[in-house]
Amino acid sequence: MILNTGQRTDIPAFYPTWLANRLKEGFVCVRNPFNPVQVSRYRLNPEVVDIIGFCSKNPSPFFPYMKLLEGYGQFWYVTITPYGKDIEPAVPDKHKILEDFKILSEMVGKERIGWRYDPILVNDRYTKEYHLRAFEQMAAELEGYTNIVVISFIDLYEKVKRNFPEITAVTREDKHFLGKEIVAMARAHGMIVKPCGEGDFLSQYGADCSGCMTVKDYEKALGKRLIVPNKKPARKECACYLSGDIGAYDSCGHLCRYCYANNDIEAVKRNMQAHDPNSPFLIGNYTPDDEINDVDQKSWIDRQISLFDSF
Repeated sequence: MILNTGQRTDIPAFYPTWLANRLKEGFVCVRNPFNPVQVSRYRLNPEVVDIIGFCSKNPSPFFPYMKLLEGYGQFWYVTITPYGKDIEPAVPDKHKILEDFKILSEMVGKERIGWRYDPILVNDRYTKEYHLRAFEQMAAELEGYTNIVVISFIDLYEKVKRNFPEITAVTREDKHFLGKEIVAMARAHGMIVKPCGEGDFLSQYGADCSGCMTVKDYEKALGKRLIVPNKKPARKECACYLSGDIGAYDSCGHLCRYCYANNDIEAVKRNMQAHDPNSPFLIGNYTPDDEINDVDQKSWIDRQISLFDSF
């Protein structure tokens, strides 16, 4: 099966010791965000977990524990944007993240890591021209360390509008202009653009609009075919295959103003204070009302074929 760590929070950045402890103990407990007494318990064992997906803005805190991932497949996305503290208050210096990206790429291999330059927002400070200069500089720096760059344009979810009231949607014309230019620059640096939740309008410029975290991406990272269960996408415009996520909402300390996973900054503070690196849960611990369900897990690797050259 596939486990994900990054749809709800940034575990490598803020909870690396906890994840290391979970890998050592071999299981993790995850609360249902809509019914917290319902708890899913996953085994962390490479016999049943084929690959772990990571999304992080700061992967280096987990570097000391990378050996614990031996035996697991892994696929990383590292987000590096050109925004300052006005947009991303607690994200580390971007030059450091670029260097950390290279280190991680050398650890896992460039077929197991992608760059996310998203979400793209346009305002008086972060103009179209600013984005093109920043993207070109970053793409040149990351050339040879990844084959993939994901882009998306900011979505104005209700929580985003509440936490970032002055932001406006990117116009159709600007999406086409930026998308076309970014696809060309990425290609010049050996990368293909994979838009996230943007439909297929960028395919005319050469983007791969099949999804940014697909079964095919996992298969490339593993070097093996997967036979996965049918699963509905998280959003109608999303083509990604997202399986069990072990994170928790309202727990990411980056506090990015465009974040869809943080609803309340005060809740983030409370949750981070309630974190215990020795607990099976990312936030808090067992409660008397918990209804624990051991998830039925099995490997999805196609044992009939382990090597292939169709990608």
